[in-house]
Amino acid sequence: MSHVSTPVPQSRPRLHTVQVLGGGSAGSSAHVRSLATGLAARGVRVTVCAPYEADEAYDFAGTGAHHVPVPRRGDPASLAALRAACADADLVHAHGLHAALRAALALTGRRVPLVVTWHTRAHATGTRAHVLRALERRVARAATVVLGTSSDLVDRARGRGARDARLAPVALPAQRHDPDHDADAEPAGPRHKARADLGAVDRPLLLAVGSLDAHRGYDVLLDAAHAWCGLDPQPLLVVAGEGAERAALQARIEAEGLPACLVGRREDIPELLAAADLVVLPSQWESRSLLAQEALHARVPLVATAVGGIPELIGDAAELVPYGDAPALAEAVVRLLADDVRRQELKDLGTAQAATWPTEDETVAQVLSVYDELTQPLTSY
Repeated sequence: MSHVSTPVPQSRPRLHTVQVLGGGSAGSSAHVRSLATGLAARGVRVTVCAPYEADEAYDFAGTGAHHVPVPRRGDPASLAALRAACADADLVHAHGLHAALRAALALTGRRVPLVVTWHTRAHATGTRAHVLRALERRVARAATVVLGTSSDLVDRARGRGARDARLAPVALPAQRHDPDHDADAEPAGPRHKARADLGAVDRPLLLAVGSLDAHRGYDVLLDAAHAWCGLDPQPLLVVAGEGAERAALQARIEAEGLPACLVGRREDIPELLAAADLVVLPSQWESRSLLAQEALHARVPLVATAVGGIPELIGDAAELVPYGDAPALAEAVVRLLADDVRRQELKDLGTAQAATWPTEDETVAQVLSVYDELTQPLTSY
């Protein structure tokens, strides 16, 4: 009797994704760490290509991923390191324009899907703006799929020639607010200490966080600060961040006698948020603002400009004002400081709005569905 052997099904290799970071901004680095954690937990093989500094801050290897140190752009060794890391990749996912350009160059001649996430957009004028547009076109056309963190970024990618551009919000790497946990009832000790350290024990504390660059709108914020100089008690505006505009902003604060202080880059933003009475976001443009998300999670009323992705992110859970309108910004701040009922309403609206945002797990699942679409039936995991 002859025996016909039945072939034993062979499992297909695990999906191997390479995540590419450029400068490693806080938002994109935190997102890559979240993705690496979730993908590795699902059996995906993950390599993270990022500068040493980003790995030191976010410990990509601790997620179950393999970290490949890649020098920052401009270093001749950067592209060679990327090519080597992507040699056996099934899919490459780049975060940011410069990372995407280097990833596209590293994949030259290979038919490997390239996913690009646009977390934000650069701000440039003159010749640099022309160079930026050319870079955006190059990246948009090289990508198999562009994922934008806000609708206007998706539209921008399509306008630059992207074959496939989709909305893919990035989760805030933080726990959702527990409705059984009342942040307003927390012990006053830590909050009081933070306010005392800042010199705001018996006065309202306004908080702004972000790089001290022109597009952040801090010049408008200082214009608005004149409106609350005469209040009693006088609010204190605290700005956390560093950047090219620091000297000019400090000179204005001193020359105009404004109740404001620049406290530099801080590692205790959650503590500052817990101490604040209001958060102010005066930017010219934002995508999926980390500060706005953190403020709503922390139940701190927010005043923000109605720009970019802010309205779709926040809904009715903040006071929104036009960019560059110092009187409107000042009026919103002064009105909220005097209205306990409205501040409480915004806290509750913020909690409800934050509950609609995707969790980290949901974000990983959405990204993984894109990977699956682009790589099946070649790989499985």
